[in-house]
Amino acid sequence: MLLAFDVGNTNIVLGIFQDGNLIQNWRLETDYNKSADEYGMLINQLFNYEHLSTKEIENVIISTVVPSVLYTLQHLSMKYFKRRAIIIGPGIKTGLIVKYDNPKQVGADRIVNAVAAYAKYGGPLVLVDFGTATTFCAVTENAEYLGGTIAPGIKIASDALFEKTAKLPKVELEKPGRVICKNTIESMQSGLVYGHMGMVDFIIKKMKDELMKYSTTGKTPTVVATGGLSSLIESGIDCIDYVDKLLTLEGLEIIYRKNKGRRHEHR
Repeated sequence: MLLAFDVGNTNIVLGIFQDGNLIQNWRLETDYNKSADEYGMLINQLFNYEHLSTKEIENVIISTVVPSVLYTLQHLSMKYFKRRAIIIGPGIKTGLIVKYDNPKQVGADRIVNAVAAYAKYGGPLVLVDFGTATTFCAVTENAEYLGGTIAPGIKIASDALFEKTAKLPKVELEKPGRVICKNTIESMQSGLVYGHMGMVDFIIKKMKDELMKYSTTGKTPTVVATGGLSSLIESGIDCIDYVDKLLTLEGLEIIYRKNKGRRHEHR
C-alpha cells in the first residue's frame, strides 16, 4: 500500500492507496510545532480505528508547500514506516512540460493537481484550488504547464476583516442569499462569498481566452476545481465543469507510479 501526504498551509490531507485505488483518506490540521512522534502517534490511531497496520505501507510520497514540516514527515516516514519518502520536487517525473520562468518556484501541490487533472480529463485545462490561497493553473492539450494566478483564499480574506477592523466579527463562510443585506454578518458573508465567486468567474474566463492562443485543435478548456471550499464557490457560478476534492491525492499516486523504485530525496 502507498501512503500519500498532501501538506498545505492549513491542512494535511493523507490517503492510503491499494492497487491504485484510494481506500481511505483523512484531513488533519497542519501544526508547525508537532514532532514526528506526535504526528506518528496520531496517524497510528487513525490506522487502528480503520483496522489498518502501518506494516502494510510499502511506500510513502509527500507533496508539501510548508518546508518546515517536510523534515518532520521525512523523519516520520523512516521511523514509523521504515521507508524513505518520495518528495515532490525537481527531478521527479511528472509527465508535464513546465513552462514557468523558474520551475522550482511552482508549488508542489499545483503540479500534482495538474498531473491528476490531465490524466483524468485531458487538456487544455484550467485548475482552481481553493486552499489557503486560491490558485489558478493553465495546462495545454500537449501537457504543458503554463503557469497561472495566485489570489488570497476566502478564509484569509475573512480572517483579515476580523483582525484588521475594530468591530467586524468572525463569520461562517456561507451564502446569505442576497447582496443587499440588512445586518453586518450577512453583509460580510455576501462580500466574502459572492466577491470570491466574482473573482473566480473573471479569472477563469480570462484564462480560458489566453489558453485558446496555445490550442491547435480549438478545444474549449475544461475547468476543474478542488479544495475544501470548492463546492461552496462552484454552486454560485457556471464556469466550473468538475469539482474533484481528492485530485491532489490522486495526482500523488500517479506520480508515485511514474517514479516507482526511485529512492532519491529532493529538496
